[in-house]
Amino acid sequence: MSDPRRTGVRPRVPLRPLMSRRQPKVGFVSLGCPKALVDSERIITQLRAEGYQVAPSYDAADVVVVNTCGFIDSAVDESLDAIGEALEQNGKVIVTGCLGAKPEKILDRHPRVLKVTGPQAYEDVMNAVHEHLPPKHDPFVDLVPPQGIRLTPRHYAYLKISEGCNNKCSFCIIPSMRGLLASRPIDDVLREGEKLARAGVRELLVISQDTSAYGVDIRYREAEWRGKKYETRFLDLARGLGELGIWVRMHYVYPYPHVDDVIPLMAERKVLPYLDIPFQHGSPTVLKRMKRPGQVEKTLSRIKAWREVCPDLTIRSTFIVGFPGETEAEFEELLAWLDEAQLDRVGAFKYSPVEGAPANDVAPHIPPDVQEERLARFMAKSAEISAAKLAAKVGKTMRVLVDAIDGTQAIARSEGDAPEIDGVVRIVRGAKLKIGEFADVEITASSDHDLEAKVLKPN
Repeated sequence: MSDPRRTGVRPRVPLRPLMSRRQPKVGFVSLGCPKALVDSERIITQLRAEGYQVAPSYDAADVVVVNTCGFIDSAVDESLDAIGEALEQNGKVIVTGCLGAKPEKILDRHPRVLKVTGPQAYEDVMNAVHEHLPPKHDPFVDLVPPQGIRLTPRHYAYLKISEGCNNKCSFCIIPSMRGLLASRPIDDVLREGEKLARAGVRELLVISQDTSAYGVDIRYREAEWRGKKYETRFLDLARGLGELGIWVRMHYVYPYPHVDDVIPLMAERKVLPYLDIPFQHGSPTVLKRMKRPGQVEKTLSRIKAWREVCPDLTIRSTFIVGFPGETEAEFEELLAWLDEAQLDRVGAFKYSPVEGAPANDVAPHIPPDVQEERLARFMAKSAEISAAKLAAKVGKTMRVLVDAIDGTQAIARSEGDAPEIDGVVRIVRGAKLKIGEFADVEITASSDHDLEAKVLKPN
């Protein structure tokens, strides 16, 4: 699970009472994880293809679309607040996204919304926009670039390979909101990746609810791309995207045995030596209550084997502390597991009840003060591991991708850093570097989570 993100400008401005005669404009607020961001990109691409403009503020918009998140209670509250703000500042609001799977929750709080649709309901969103803001398409204007409209910087993009999930984790309601696994055919995915690469994207971030399960629902259907046969499965996805000659980063990978086959491709740098794996806990009994694989020792053995094949492999993960019924002994098991696993990048959050999640009833809930204390201990342990791993990189050279310029520094990322969720590489006197370009640097210092570097002089 990722931190909620917003897309679009949402200043506090007076309600716009009437639509003008100019090109119709739609305001957009996008909340939630990268998978929801891709949904927003698809909707905006279709809007632009039909002649709509994307408004930069409530005041400039004729109608506002709010793409919601509903994964945990705090995300639900943020979504409801965002809807309320849009109604207050504009008055004409269409709601979509994960929270839209529970329209009564939205309508009870905000009965004035024009329409509520569920996640991935692109046609329903477009129909609602058509109803309340008819298009004024100009067929002589080329509105949409070949790669579509994206809400990320020009040099990286999220590539969603499937919708839904077949897992039944007790803390998660994603299957009830987004449905069971529905994989995109591999030729469709590879063509989209190719189109993005041609448009100047330097890094593809592969996302889904369960990337390792890609293709199982369509029995690994075979298709052709660039004159070669590929099966719709994780390994062939890595092989195909590895032909594009850009960074390919794998997210939300479950540690199934067949993931072993992709590690050699990472060692060869066909795809980045990076795995984002949602382990969630290190105690077998807690994992059992979570209804997740509880064979902790096998997972640790697999991590060790991966690193033997690809020593530079970066593993990031997320964990839940204070899960219902978590004892101090089980929490200590988690800390011991983390000590042995030596994960490179780690995020954690306190268990939060989600309406409809079976986990709410599996055991007594942990008091908030105990959750907070355990979270602090966990993050201190993970910071200690991260600091040691980053300190070992001082003096080494690496290739980084520049994301921004901040005064005299360039802010970049290494192979081991995904945007917005991992650390950064701060390049001193790097202001002349170009955003979206690669640079070769020498690491000169480190902290708990970030690196400092200097640009290598060309030979």
